[in-house]
Amino acid sequence: MANETFPLVYKDHPLRRKDNLIYYGSMADKYIIMIQVMNTRKVKDLDVASKVLVQLQLTDPDLKSRDRVVKKSEKDSLYAAMDVAAVWLDRALAGK
Repeated sequence: MANETFPLVYKDHPLRRKDNLIYYGSMADKYIIMIQVMNTRKVKDLDVASKVLVQLQLTDPDLKSRDRVVKKSEKDSLYAAMDVAAVWLDRALAGK
């Protein structure tokens, strides 16, 4: 997926970051993943996520924010969160 509008892509889906929130997927699709970094810890002089919330959400703007959440999970690293997010989003968009 060579896209000029989304400079950062992971497994054919765009990534957007705003502060401690990462949005994975396109708002044009039915589902999107929201990843929220809840806690970080220092590793040498780098902040590393230690508690991450992952949510599969519907993109329907008519729903309330709490009604949009389809699945949610808490992970202990950003790598584990992205791994779950990729599987959830692919399955949801495939209709499984």
